Amino acid sequence: MIIVADSSPLIALSRVGRLELLRSVYGTIIVPDAVWAELVLDGKGRAGAAMVKESAWIIRQTAQRRDIVQQLKDTLDPGECEAIALAQEIGADALLMDEQLGRAAALHLGLKVTGLLGVLLAAKEMGLLLDAFELAKEMQSNGWWVADRLIARLR
Repeated sequence: MIIVADSSPLIALSRVGRLELLRSVYGTIIVPDAVWAELVLDGKGRAGAAMVKESAWIIRQTAQRRDIVQQLKDTLDPGECEAIALAQEIGADALLMDEQLGRAAALHLGLKVTGLLGVLLAAKEMGLLLDAFELAKEMQSNGWWVADRLIARLR
């Protein structure tokens, strides 16, 4: 399965020490250069920066579709633009992104999109999580923004 990820799901999981959950659910995660820079370079010393850098299952890849990046750059941040472009160019099975505008842009381009709630649901269905609701609440209390009504779906 080919999964391209934006930074926010990786950050949210890193803050609660559960980044490995992505590996358990998907195996390999691909991140574009801008996401790598946000996580590893700009995020140096923050939760997950060293783990992302050292994890062989998180692969950095350059997005070649600069036309898509240019098209999106006025409304999305660089990581979101490159993640969408990379997912489009490599035919990703899914784009892992939580931001609403980015998700809308990706869906408009015909990409399949999932967010961190989708990851938690998949992990729960696979028997990797006993309580997805509690993990979501923990991530929420550590800065992950998600509506309570959405977290309630994990019960």
